[in-house]
Amino acid sequence: MNQIIRTSDGSDTIFVPELNEHYHSIHGAVQESAHIFINCGFDFCKADPINIFEVGFGTGLNALLTSIKSINGTREVNYTSIEKYPIDESMVMTLNHHQYAGDSGKAIFNSIHSAEWNHSVNICRNFNLFKISGDFTKDIIPGNYDLIYFDAFGPDKQPEMWTKEVFGSIASVTNKNGILVTYSAKGEVKRNLKASGFDVTLLPGPPGKRQIIRAVKK
Repeated sequence: MNQIIRTSDGSDTIFVPELNEHYHSIHGAVQESAHIFINCGFDFCKADPINIFEVGFGTGLNALLTSIKSINGTREVNYTSIEKYPIDESMVMTLNHHQYAGDSGKAIFNSIHSAEWNHSVNICRNFNLFKISGDFTKDIIPGNYDLIYFDAFGPDKQPEMWTKEVFGSIASVTNKNGILVTYSAKGEVKRNLKASGFDVTLLPGPPGKRQIIRAVKK
């Protein structure tokens, strides 16, 4: 049975015993997501409006942090996310992620998770969410994107998510000069991204992680 774990920055994550894997870094769930996906991804991407595609909706933490940036910014954000194994709602609602998202965090977190799957829903000012219940390795993904949040479980846990074919599919829906960010900096990931038409840069990672990847579509 999945378990809620408190990470080093005080924010929660979920531990999956079957995979022996956490959804986020035990060194800080919110800290990790903010560093990789917001600081190195959202803030770096200058598209306006900005179309984001997330591989792995998970706990909805990346969507929450992005929505908070959106509500305080000027860009319209269209956020699409795909998830094959949605987390049980009763577990999601016990997570403390909203405590790191300001006064409106709880309401927005609840709206993100109550949003109907496979429909576009306006969550808050400047933030539209489309959650896809599906399998990225098999389903055709609609649209074209300026920013990819690649947040699947690691290559050693879900190798099928990190193949050249998967990154080729991502490349096909990524706009020229579009950006992909992910926490993995493994050699096979770099090689598969390069083979799919991305320029790959290694950046300093969050606490507990030496490096991460930011890749730009040629």
